Amino acid sequence: MANSPSAKKRAKQAEKRRSHNASLRSMVRTYIKNVVKAIEAKDLEKAKSAYVAAVPVIDRMADKGIIDKNKAARHKSRLNAHIKALATPAAA
Repeated sequence: MANSPSAKKRAKQAEKRRSHNASLRSMVRTYIKNVVKAIEAKDLEKAKSAYVAAVPVIDRMADKGIIDKNKAARHKSRLNAHIKALATPAAA
């Protein structure tokens, strides 16, 4: 455990940041999950609106370093590909 006053303060700050970052990570997952649920329900309009809502959140968390920028790009790319596949059922 921390002994010096500065180490105690840093431990408190680290715990506060950890819980805040966990909350933000959870929020990103929720937005992604909303898009996935709409895609699985084959609801194109709902999927598009959920995707439009999710993209800025994903980008913001990548900018803050909550998730890696490549992970953000991967999620956006895959979700968009699923939505496009849903929009063209003839190709399936």
